[in-house]
Amino acid sequence: MKLVKLVLLAAGLALAGPAAADLKLAQKEGCLGCHTVEKKLVGPAWKDVSAKYRGDTAAEAKLLIKVRAGGKGNWGDIVQPPNTTTSDADLKILVKFVLGL
Repeated sequence: MKLVKLVLLAAGLALAGPAAADLKLAQKEGCLGCHTVEKKLVGPAWKDVSAKYRGDTAAEAKLLIKVRAGGKGNWGDIVQPPNTTTSDADLKILVKFVLGL
């Protein structure tokens, strides 16, 4: 029984590792000033973004463009400022993280 608990704990930690790293990247890039995973802050909660685009095979490409260019109107009148400083690779990691919630 102890072995089963240890295996489950290890699996849980392995799955949590990437998410924690992605949140650290989001913090480094300033995303958490306007967004949270669970609830609307200035911008929409990332879980809501994920739900809106679930099943949309073009979602990743759309969001990469939206985050890079910025915009307004998809979630109300609040402006998403353009993100010009995050590398393409890191931006892709962040968008995949949000869509995977």
